[in-house]
Amino acid sequence: MVDNVPKKSSYTTRLAENSPSTKWDNYFMSVAKAVGENSRCLSRSIGAVLVRDKSIVSVGYNGPPRGVPHCWRRNPNFERVCPRQLQGFKSGEGLHLCIAGHAERNAILNAARHGISTKGATLVCHCGVPCKDCAIEIINAGISEVVFCIIEGRPVYYDELSKWLFENSDVILRGITYESM
Repeated sequence: MVDNVPKKSSYTTRLAENSPSTKWDNYFMSVAKAVGENSRCLSRSIGAVLVRDKSIVSVGYNGPPRGVPHCWRRNPNFERVCPRQLQGFKSGEGLHLCIAGHAERNAILNAARHGISTKGATLVCHCGVPCKDCAIEIINAGISEVVFCIIEGRPVYYDELSKWLFENSDVILRGITYESM
């Protein structure tokens, strides 16, 4: 049973208000938010920034693969609505119908596309804690830390498996309160 496995502690609280890291975190989070504005997803606009040595090495936002038409083109009469929402699914549900890659995954893939190592990098995500699939890719890509947005005063996990994966990996999760969520 999953609950019997000893857990590593991976969630740490926000740094002190005036520390230099907090300023950098807020800077990179604002960049991630701006990157997310490029998203073509009709459900959510998420951005992610991959950082090493206080330099951006890759970015990603959620959306369909390169060169693939937008998902709404599959809708009857080409209604500009998320196909999952047309079928009554809420955000985060019905993902088997979604053709979009998540921002975190796309930041990792963009780095790979350009031959940039992700090992030891920090991933800054303008969202809550990444989902299970992104968690697997983050862990396997050798990313050492994920900075995410604290939502309503607490970390919000996309799903229980992502929580378990991060708790049992060496990836450090660090939530920050980012005002512009």
